[in-house]
Amino acid sequence: MKYYLVAGEASGDLHGANLMKALKKEDPEAEFRYFGGDKMQAEGGTLVKHYAEMAFMGFTEVLLNLRTILTNMKSCKQDIKDWRPDTLILIDFPGFNLKIAGFASANAIPVCYYISPKVWAWNQKRVLKIKKTVDRMFCILPFEVDFYKEWGMEVDYIGNPLLDEKAQFKPAEDFRAKNGLGPDPVVALLPGSRKQEIERLLPDMLDSIESFPEYQFVVAAAPSFNAAYYRQFIGSKNVKLVFAQTYDLLNIAKAAIVASGTATLETALFRVPQVVVYRGGAISVAIARLLVNIKFISLVNLIMNREVVTELIQEDCRPKIIAATLSDILDGKERIKMLEDYAELAGIMGGPGASGRAARLIVDFLDPKPFS
Repeated sequence: MKYYLVAGEASGDLHGANLMKALKKEDPEAEFRYFGGDKMQAEGGTLVKHYAEMAFMGFTEVLLNLRTILTNMKSCKQDIKDWRPDTLILIDFPGFNLKIAGFASANAIPVCYYISPKVWAWNQKRVLKIKKTVDRMFCILPFEVDFYKEWGMEVDYIGNPLLDEKAQFKPAEDFRAKNGLGPDPVVALLPGSRKQEIERLLPDMLDSIESFPEYQFVVAAAPSFNAAYYRQFIGSKNVKLVFAQTYDLLNIAKAAIVASGTATLETALFRVPQVVVYRGGAISVAIARLLVNIKFISLVNLIMNREVVTELIQEDCRPKIIAATLSDILDGKERIKMLEDYAELAGIMGGPGASGRAARLIVDFLDPKPFS
């Protein structure tokens, strides 16, 4: 069967690649075409557009890049129509993908949504559109099942694909030596994968580390940028870079400063105490505060429904506050409590296998087996 996937950011590329791998096991004749990234491309098929050309953060940024977004959307719709897949698989990225879902549904192309858009966070009435345009919804956060049920929509909870990725992870031999790291304890800096978030968060992260001379700080660098790009922020600071080795970095880290997003949950799954940071455009954040209907921004706190990790948002995202919060989790009772909460989180999340479960459900949906 022919599968068309649309992922618009790094995390979607990761989950899309794992889903493609699982689909090939369920359907050896699988053909793929997609908007995605390097990880999906490594699984085969045809990469139509890279997510690096699509990822824009915040209301203001979307408006400023509206022409590019609309061009991408038009080309995506046309490519789907020309290729005529057996199903369209959308991966998160709701601002773009919900419109693509409407187009596919109108053209009688079955729509599977892998990783529910966060409609529970704001404008919940979007569920009504999802009910009309999405044939199968696969959720990766436990609380999403009850949310959709309240709107009269049955969905499938498949577990979280990050657990698949972590289960497959094998620590690199001599990781420290290969990356020029010494024996001192490591604090990981995860400023995100988008240009806008890196430029807003990395300077504050770097300005917060001066009072920790006994630690070595290492930036988890996104492969879509080069070392020179990061060095303009690092300057003369003794900070190392590692590219495309985030899990190896988390595997040895004592603590981390992490941009809000998927990485907060990954960091928790590696049992690394963390400080979560977020800074957006002033107008975008002001609009978000009016519209968003959630108590937390980090996935860790959302899943646990209480504050497990400290979230430093906007005006609280300052070097002195970041440093003070980091100090609290390097040693002492705050660190112990966070690690205990991480153990509880792991129990809630369950085990790996999300990608395989989603693949089986998609194939069965497209080609239901008759009763014997």
